This record gives sequence, C-alpha cells and structure tokens, in this order.
Amino acid sequence: MSRVVIGLSGGVDSSVAAYLLKQQGHDVVALFMVNWHDRTGTITSRCTWEDDAMIAELVAKKLDIPFHIVDLSKDYKQRVVVFMFGEYSKGRTPNPYVLCNREIKFDIFLDECLKHDADFVATGHYCRKSEFEKDGKIIHQLLAGKDNNKDQSYFLCQLNQYQLSKAMFPIGHLEKPEVREIARQLNLPTAERKDSQGICFVGKVDLPTFLQQQLEPKTGNVIEVPADFMAKKKNIEKTEENFRKLCSEFPYKPWSGKVIGEHRGAHYYTVGQRKGLNIGGHQDPLFVIGTDVSRNILYVGEGTEHPGLYRPGLFIPKEETHWIRPDLVMNTGESRRYDLRIRYRQPLEKATIYQHEDGMYIIFDDEQRGITSGQFAAWYEGDELIGSGVIS
Repeated sequence: MSRVVIGLSGGVDSSVAAYLLKQQGHDVVALFMVNWHDRTGTITSRCTWEDDAMIAELVAKKLDIPFHIVDLSKDYKQRVVVFMFGEYSKGRTPNPYVLCNREIKFDIFLDECLKHDADFVATGHYCRKSEFEKDGKIIHQLLAGKDNNKDQSYFLCQLNQYQLSKAMFPIGHLEKPEVREIARQLNLPTAERKDSQGICFVGKVDLPTFLQQQLEPKTGNVIEVPADFMAKKKNIEKTEENFRKLCSEFPYKPWSGKVIGEHRGAHYYTVGQRKGLNIGGHQDPLFVIGTDVSRNILYVGEGTEHPGLYRPGLFIPKEETHWIRPDLVMNTGESRRYDLRIRYRQPLEKATIYQHEDGMYIIFDDEQRGITSGQFAAWYEGDELIGSGVIS
C-alpha cells in the first residue's frame, strides 16, 4: 500500500480521484493549495479559494481522509503570475495552466507532498501514465486521457521523468460523465459543481484589468491589413532555405494597411483574438493578426479566412525545447513525423519536425490558425505525448 497525497481542489475530478485511490487501498491524504489571494480583475464577488477550500474539506470528511491546507501564493505569484506579466509585456501569450503544472503542482506542491511522506502525488487530470524498461532504465510515458473531449495531457507537456515517476492520474481512464456519476452515487458535495474557468487558481478574470496590475494602458493605432496584401506576401515555397520565413511571425509595418481605430494597449491582445476590438463598419468580424508592442500597434484582418491568421510552420528555440521522453531527443539534421497541437483541445495535426542547430522548425501539412508566440507546441506519437516547446 502506497501513501498518496491528492491535490484536492474542491472540484469533482479531484474528489473522485481521491475516492478511487482509497478504494484501491492506498493511504490517502488530501492537500489543498492556496495559490492566489488578490481579487483584482477577477469576475467573482469573493476569493474563489475560500469556497473551494470549504468544499474540499467537506469531501475529505465524506471520504474520511486527512485534510491539510498549504499556502503557495508567494511561489505562485513569482513563478507564474510575474512570469505571465513579463511575457505579455513582450507581446507573447503564455499558457498559465502549463506553467502552473510545471512550476507549482509538480514542483513546489510535489515538495510539500513529500513532506507528508508521500510515495506519489495524485491529481484529477484527464490523462494516463505508463512505463516500460529500456536499456536497464524505467521510462515513464504520459498518455492522453480516455475522454477525447477532456484530455488534459497538453497541460502536462512540460513534465519530466522524475515528476512523472511520482505522479498518479486516477481518473484518466474515465470519461467526464462517468466521473460525475460516481460523485452522484457517493453524494459528494462536488457532484454538480461546475468546472473551474479562467486563469489556473486565479479564476475567471477580465484579462486587461488583471494585466493592468503591472501593464499600464497605452492608446495606440489599430491597422487593418487587406487580405490580398497578405496573400501575395505568403506565396513562399516550402523548402528548407525558406524555413525561417515560413516559421516566423510576419513583420507587419505601419504602411501594411490603414488605421481604422484605436486600442488600449497592444500587450493586452493575442493573435487570433476577436473580442475587445470594438470596431464596427465591417461585414465580417475583425481578428488580431499581429501585435507590435514596441510601436504599440495592433494589426487586424477581416474574416475567419484572412491569410494573416494562418501560418505553415513555427519555430522553437533549442533552449525552449523539452522532451518528456529524453531517449527520443532528435539530433541536428534529423527530421521526424509527429502529430502536434498548439493549444488545448485542438485536434492533432500532422507535421514534420526538422532539428537544426538553433532549434526546431516545425512544418505542418496544413496551415494552422492563430500560431502564437509564448504558447506551447506539443508533439505526440499515437496517444503518447513525447515533448513540447515554447513557440518563438
């Protein structure tokens, strides 16, 4: 029997995960994380963590397992929120869920679990784990969850072999309706509770208001780039000498289009964004196709098929490349076929990874919409997540 510390969040997924662990005969301890106190920008009437902690404690009592609270807010602010502010200030869009799992749940929180003599740390993620032996070493595999609509392996794309060796995902073999039904049968207080939304552990936020804690509003121009202008500029052959152009953001200039309005700060927007532009007079909606934080300019295009929304490839610098499977690291000059996704819940897309001295050039079979610097690209082989990296 193993001692397992479960990150009990006050949601239905971790509640059922705790129950399943106990049913399997493990010595289960519940640990609730307090990661955020500030309510600035949150679209709630009170701090969500207080409600979550109360519900989590009720679940622990129902399951008859010890319950503890740990405050990780200082680490969370420094390692997730401050980093986010820095990325947005550079015109990049970080993924707080990936950061939270890498920096908090499977690092700082894992250390806290080990203080409780844990053999393993468990979460309510919809993913699975496997292992096999290779050359006398145990290789841990991160696998997609059974529920295709809820698979959360992407959020764990930055985990390493040690973190996986300590991880347990008790509900990864279940689908969401099955988890809800187990909770109902047990009459758990989380059975009908809605899933959390917004930034990991902060809650649902108005992003510009939240970012204004560190990034001041600055009025700038919105420039509309005609579709035919981009169509001509994108006529580039998919050859290796063109990889840098194919995999880079288009270098828009103020003369690439015409000024059609103003915005409150280019750092508040991301490529592919539609909401928040508040500019009328167009038959089809406007989308952000580029940001220039140095000049404080937003570039937009009209319609979902605007060529500025799509790119054939992306680049990941060598220092931003991470392999969950270090035994599969690519050598310079090597190319390999993988399935990729660049955001949560995106269907996997066929692509070829070309490993160069400076990093990875990834060319998709079909152009991808809304490739955004600062986000994570993750590559899969079948249902196994092999590695990931930060898009340049």
